[in-house]
Amino acid sequence: MHIKTIGLDLAKSVFQAHGVDEAGNAVLIKKLHRKQMIPFFSKLPPCLIGVEACATAHHWARTLTAMGHEVRIMPPSYVKGYVKRGKSDAIDAEAICEAVERPTMRFVPMKTIEQQSILMAHRTRALIVRQRTMAANALRAHLAEFGLVANPGIANLVKLADKAFADETLPPFAHRALEILIRRMAELTDEIGMLDEELKAWHVSNEASRRLAAIPGIGVITATAIAATVTDPEQFRSGRQFAAWLGLTPQQQSTGGKTRLGGISKQGDRYLRRLLVVGATAVMRHAKRNPTPMTDWVNNLLEKKPFRLVSVALANKLARVAWAILTRGETYRPYGLAA
Repeated sequence: MHIKTIGLDLAKSVFQAHGVDEAGNAVLIKKLHRKQMIPFFSKLPPCLIGVEACATAHHWARTLTAMGHEVRIMPPSYVKGYVKRGKSDAIDAEAICEAVERPTMRFVPMKTIEQQSILMAHRTRALIVRQRTMAANALRAHLAEFGLVANPGIANLVKLADKAFADETLPPFAHRALEILIRRMAELTDEIGMLDEELKAWHVSNEASRRLAAIPGIGVITATAIAATVTDPEQFRSGRQFAAWLGLTPQQQSTGGKTRLGGISKQGDRYLRRLLVVGATAVMRHAKRNPTPMTDWVNNLLEKKPFRLVSVALANKLARVAWAILTRGETYRPYGLAA
């Protein structure tokens, strides 16, 4: 029995494998527990293994590649079209086995441990920022009930807290709750600063991240996120394909020769998309004070289009510039210097 291709349905404890030979006949349908995975695949001759991009996919891809197998990771949405009927682990493994051999299938590059650790720091930072925002909103809402308000922004919360502590009319219960919220916000702020310093240290040591940070609207946070996520920029044929992967291009509903474009597709990495849109918004807020060819393009577009639409369009442009810099290995050159 010679196994050519295996479709592996990943899970936490129980895995399902579906293998076929050169003729496409099913020769392996096996359920594997976690402790059986390494002994089973270490005894198999090298073959092609397909998995879906899900939790632990990159870990198992690195482990099976070290055994001599060729592992290809696919987006689950692309595999779904090969599921015949029903839903079970065996059916999913069969669909993965069939999808991985398609010549037009798109694959996810395998990430290294370093890249996954950087992305873990990014996701943890985003979670802590959300928790700090929740605490700040709770603090504002509670104090507003007592007639104490302040301008937007984390910095203005310090003035609001001082005003609340100086207010002798607040009951002791409110003071104790106020102390808990302020202490929690201070802890979260310190943790965010610690993660920022670690990301800055990696940014200094990574050449691609340093080149990306020179683009207007892309700082250290966005540059490190792109450098850690996009392992191989050559997988995208153009900057537009990279922007489409991020979900920054219009979604098409075209048929019969009629082209209909809607809003952006919002597919791909939502974290990178959000960072690029936020960076583009920052560039737009300073567009009138710092005239450049890019800001002139932004100002001309603002005369005809809404602010948020222009910010997404600028994020699309920044994504294309980032792809060009990663692909060509060049540094960012402003329009005037390039001319």
